Amino acid sequence: MSTAPARMAAARPQERAPSKDRAPSQERAPSQERAPPQDRAASAGRTPASRPPVAATPRVLPKVLFVTPEMTGFVKAGGLGEVSAALPRAMRGAVDARVLIPGYREVLERFPDIVTVARLPAYRGVPACTLGRIDTPDGLVVYVVLSPELFDREGTPYGDASGVDWRDNDIRFARLSLAAVEIARGAGPLDWRPDLLHLNDWPTGFAAGYCAWEGVSIPSVITVHNLAYQGLFSPARMERLGVPKEAFGLDGVEFHGKMSFLKAGLSYADHVTTVSQTYAHEITTQEFGCGLEGLLRLRAEQGRLTGIVNGIDASFDPRTDPHLAAHFDLNSWEGKDANAAAVRRAFGLGVSKGPLFAVVSRLVHQKGVDLAIDAAEAIVSAGGQIVVTGRGEGRFESEFRALARRHPGVVGVEIGFEEANARRMYAGSDFLLMPSRFEPCGLSQMYAQRFGSLPIAHETGGLADTIDDGVTGFLFDRPNLPAFLDAIRRALAAYGRRSRLDSMRRAAMTRPMGWDGSVRGYEGVYRQVGVG
Repeated sequence: MSTAPARMAAARPQERAPSKDRAPSQERAPSQERAPPQDRAASAGRTPASRPPVAATPRVLPKVLFVTPEMTGFVKAGGLGEVSAALPRAMRGAVDARVLIPGYREVLERFPDIVTVARLPAYRGVPACTLGRIDTPDGLVVYVVLSPELFDREGTPYGDASGVDWRDNDIRFARLSLAAVEIARGAGPLDWRPDLLHLNDWPTGFAAGYCAWEGVSIPSVITVHNLAYQGLFSPARMERLGVPKEAFGLDGVEFHGKMSFLKAGLSYADHVTTVSQTYAHEITTQEFGCGLEGLLRLRAEQGRLTGIVNGIDASFDPRTDPHLAAHFDLNSWEGKDANAAAVRRAFGLGVSKGPLFAVVSRLVHQKGVDLAIDAAEAIVSAGGQIVVTGRGEGRFESEFRALARRHPGVVGVEIGFEEANARRMYAGSDFLLMPSRFEPCGLSQMYAQRFGSLPIAHETGGLADTIDDGVTGFLFDRPNLPAFLDAIRRALAAYGRRSRLDSMRRAAMTRPMGWDGSVRGYEGVYRQVGVG
């Protein structure tokens, strides 16, 4: 395997004079060439004992550029967007983190006054671009790759409004990766230069590759949020992207005759992380490795693969969340009942004393929604009701609509996603159906637990790491209908014993789910690659 790029010392000498762009904690310490305090005190006619206290030298925080294709508050397609918004903020105090994202149309519309801070050159067939800067109200610096020809389009970060991937995604995300490398080099007039690149998923994988190919000496970490998405393109595009011919091999970007952005990141980054401990093990197996299990096993053997479970935002709090119909806590369930009533009204369901099951998910095969559809008849027969929100594959959208037509007033379906509605569903439901075939981390199960809704989930990835079977939810060990139905029966039994149900709700709501543990994990990884 190719070796990772040469590592750079954590405390790289600054190559530019300090500037007002650097946060106060990043300024240089005063020069050490001045006279020692005792000598200065004597020259002023004071004894050392009478001198004023010497201020402590501010700690210089390691600088991390967090490179991501999406970020909640700017543009979001999935859980990566939520992590990208939360983790750099949670890392404050440990590192000076700034974010780099593409300038999609949605970003430009939300932030029309982006300040231009640098111009970045073209590279082979990748066009030049402008680098913009946004300072969020809470002080996070976000750099934006401004290239209208690549990013100013109607659709999602990855494809058009119908869900078809953009044909030039290789150029688009090569541009994002190259922007990260240029910032690492000290782009233009920028006076901030990262000590480490933190890359996320396949759209950023080429940043590690370009560092290796161009001799840019900076350590990098790549976080795999979902190994199933690999960024595969024809090798005929290599010359246009500036990928050297020798990189197209087992130790580089080649994957079954195609060029893989994700494999570039796995091959050239100093360390690989993924979003739960169980998933870090699973992806080294043939069942979950998506063809990359050999490389990932090697990374694990080298001590360069780490699983760090995600946290969730503190705004998911039933006592204060403004999206809810009513607030509640673990000692009073009236507010939870009020949210259940609001959800039933919103979805056209009848009044019921039976349990309310929720599906809040992308409606795709990975999420096991076909199992939820197949289990619906058993839930309805047991007196339960079901509410569904999400969008995805057309066949699943149609099947859920058909299910609602067969069971009016008992099953409610909303194709689409709206944040406030989803939060009320978590708060009002008794159980969350989450039969994912694989789940790198998952956030929905943690949201549900925080609101006292018990997840019923396949024991895989982050679901296995965040749900304690029979305590904070219900797990089943095989992604098939009999195992799923058995877990549902156990949940129904708990619903029939109110004391047990309330005990499980309290355990779920008080389970630690913040970002503190994640921050400690990433600090450890950063130190391992020589930063911090």
